[in-house]
Amino acid sequence: MEKTYRPDTICVQAGWKPKKGEPRVLPICQSTTFKYDTTDEMGRLFALEDEGYFYTRLQNPTNDAVAEKIAQLEGGVAAMLTSSGQAANFYTIANLCQAGDHIVCSAKVYGGTFNLYAATIKKLGIDCTFVDPDDPAEVIDQAFCENTKAVVGETIANPALTVLDIEKFAALAHKHGVPLIVDNTFATPINCRPFVFGADIVTHSTTKYMDGHAMAVGGCIVDSGNFDWEAYAEKFPGLTTPDETYHGVVYTKQFGKKAFITKATAQLMRDLGSIPSPMNSFLLNVGLETLPLRMEKHCSNARKAAEFLKGHEKVEFVNCAMLEGDPYYELAQKYMPNGTCGVLSFGLKGTREDAVRFMDALKLCAIVTHVADARTCVLHPASHTHRQMNDEQLREAGVTPGMIRLSVGIENPQDIMEDLEQALLQV
Repeated sequence: MEKTYRPDTICVQAGWKPKKGEPRVLPICQSTTFKYDTTDEMGRLFALEDEGYFYTRLQNPTNDAVAEKIAQLEGGVAAMLTSSGQAANFYTIANLCQAGDHIVCSAKVYGGTFNLYAATIKKLGIDCTFVDPDDPAEVIDQAFCENTKAVVGETIANPALTVLDIEKFAALAHKHGVPLIVDNTFATPINCRPFVFGADIVTHSTTKYMDGHAMAVGGCIVDSGNFDWEAYAEKFPGLTTPDETYHGVVYTKQFGKKAFITKATAQLMRDLGSIPSPMNSFLLNVGLETLPLRMEKHCSNARKAAEFLKGHEKVEFVNCAMLEGDPYYELAQKYMPNGTCGVLSFGLKGTREDAVRFMDALKLCAIVTHVADARTCVLHPASHTHRQMNDEQLREAGVTPGMIRLSVGIENPQDIMEDLEQALLQV
């Protein structure tokens, strides 16, 4: 029996296993194509009868090694890298749904995800009902329809910082015979493993903490292998009936627990092509090696920054589930007892203009359209990442006009707090 390693060991060792004389570091296979000796060899690859590589748009050795590492970190059976987190979230739904289908999604999700499900997939004939994740189960249950095919939520919502009750949502999803999809970007598998609590599929924007250095955009889909697609075969014909574009292959029959990821790779990546470059996957792998160290530092620094802001006379509120008294403290202790993430949000006493004045006065903390990397950064969601949402949608997402999102980096915490203090003096 192969030994099961702990997450910090997996981050360093998993994915690439060099043999005698091979590179110690994961090689970059920067090639679009792969050679075979016979026509039959390549034909078997196209027929999904053999495993191997023939074109990087579908699979690449560098990409696959990193996907395997993330799958092990989450405790899943298989994973697929994408060119962005948005692509991962779209592919996950497109792999399950078609025109006429429906999904249920937490209203407190990243603004780009909200728009993807509220507007873009609607144009493809897929409807979405948004629910308040804090509502009782019996209220959320009313959002389900006969054509519901999935439930979606974020472990830690961006930027509202609400914590998803994974077990509550998993129970609701499974009651209706559909999978729970959880975006685990902020928590990462270092702080939370949603599969343990009943989630079926996990997505990531690897652009954030996994990369950790703002170097490479990317995404990932991980399948737990736990959802029984055959038990609800009529709901998921794409997985349980013949795919005529591959000579009638039935994914659940031929690939078992890896059916979901195999279909996403062979069908969606084939047709839509949002593959990451091998170079980006290489950079992602470098980031993953230090992920446990950075997450510990991010959480420690964020906790100190949150305590500082909470005690400041010019600050009206602070959202950070690591603080006792936060509405989500108990849920965070249940699902992420070692820490949540380095992101917090807060509001100043005053106007929207005061928030802008504060942000413009920061020196160490940079105003960037990014979050969750080594450098401390700040953003005004209502003006930036969530600008496409109207006031009602902003309220549903937990975003107030004056809310500031602070992504605490791994710098010295005293330097971070001194920068916050001098900027607050300008308000």
